[in-house]
Formats: sequence, C-alpha cells, structure tokens
Amino acid sequence: MSPEKKNTANMSPVLAETVTVVSSPPWSSGGRKVKPATIDGVHVVLRVLCLMTSVVGLSLMVTAKQSGNISLYGFQLPVYSSWSYADSFEYLVGVSAAVAAHSLLQLVLSLSRLRRKTVVIPSQSYAWVIYAGDQVFAYALMSAGSAASGVTSLNRTGIRHTALPNFCKPLHVFCSRVAASIAFTFFSCFLLAVTAVLDVIWLNSY
Repeated sequence: MSPEKKNTANMSPVLAETVTVVSSPPWSSGGRKVKPATIDGVHVVLRVLCLMTSVVGLSLMVTAKQSGNISLYGFQLPVYSSWSYADSFEYLVGVSAAVAAHSLLQLVLSLSRLRRKTVVIPSQSYAWVIYAGDQVFAYALMSAGSAASGVTSLNRTGIRHTALPNFCKPLHVFCSRVAASIAFTFFSCFLLAVTAVLDVIWLNSY
C-alpha cells in the first residue's frame, strides 16, 4: 500500500471524504457547481450567436445607401445618404467588425478544444482574459449603438424649430437598415454581457 493510501486509510471516514473532495479537480462534481460540459456547451452557443448578430449588424450597416428626393421650401432637391457619411456609423462598423473577429477567434479555439476533448476554458488566467475582452467589447458595442441611435433619431424627426425635414421619408430603406443594424448591435452587446456572466460563474466555481 502506498503512503498516500495508507494515510487516507488511517483517517476517520469524515476526514477522508473531506480530503477526497479537496484533492479532486476543480471541474469535478465535488469542486464545481456547474459541470464543464454545460458551461462549454453554453459558451459555444453564445459565441455562435454573437458572431451571427455582429456580422448581420455589420452587413446591414455597410449596405445602408439610398438616393431620393426631398421637398425643402417648395423645391424638390435630390438627396443621397450613406453610412460612411456619419462618424458614429463608421464607429459602429469598426466595433462590429472587431466583435465579429473576437467571437470567431474564441469560437475556433473553443471548437478545437472540444475536438480534442478538453475543457473550453483551460485555466483561471485564461478565464480572466476572455472575461476582460468580453467586457470591453460589450461596452464598446453599447457605446457605438448609442451614438448611432442619436443620429438615426435625428434623421427620423428632423430638428425642432427649423425647416429641416424628416430625411427618413425619402430615404426609408436607408433608415430601416440603419435601425436594424443598431438593433443587432445591442443584441450582440447583450450576448457578450451574458458571456461575461458565464465567465464569472466559471471563476466562482473554480
């Protein structure tokens, strides 16, 4: 009998059980509150959804272009609008592209680890890194969506106490695409926030 087994055999049943629980790996049923398969599965699903929503939001924004005519002081004037004309829309495109790249990278790493039959989050330090990344990108998406919403609201309502009209009437396709892109941006932000919460659960259960 090895010294380790001999020492455990000489302990009381309660103490021996305690030693077994403490010495078990953190992802076992005795050391973690959530099974790794559950965390890994939810993690992969969230990455897929976040990748899809960020790509859709990005695609809608970069295709938001339209020409039309608008009436101003009785004159019909040609107007043309594009997402590249507004800094806030360009900011949203940049952030959405970064989030899509981040989600794709994490998804590829997660699937490769699952293929090797290992845990998606291999260590506590790695969990802290992806938690920080998810937090940063979630706040960036919230900032970009909020900035773009202000410009879209101005286009739909015009400016009070002036003769500037509602530009979304002749450019309804443009405004609809922008609004849909902003909606997907906020949804991506929500998914990243949920992923960050999942990272916290993993860290608390480590």
